[in-house]
Amino acid sequence: MIVRILWIALASYFVYKLVFDLIIPIVGTTRRVRKAFHQAREQQDARMGAQYGQNPAQHHGPKADPNDYIEFEEIK
Repeated sequence: MIVRILWIALASYFVYKLVFDLIIPIVGTTRRVRKAFHQAREQQDARMGAQYGQNPAQHHGPKADPNDYIEFEEIK
């Protein structure tokens, strides 16, 4: 009976250490890194928009004119 309680206590301790010393810090670090990358990307987009005089949120790339279609003939 005592041995079983000791095994349960030891297993509980290792699970506690795993969760609070490994898993929670990894999750927190991952969130901070994602936030830092997101902020860096926003700053880069803002700098690029200011450099080109555009709002980066409104820039969707070049728009194709429907009259720009080029007819082609198949060569045999």
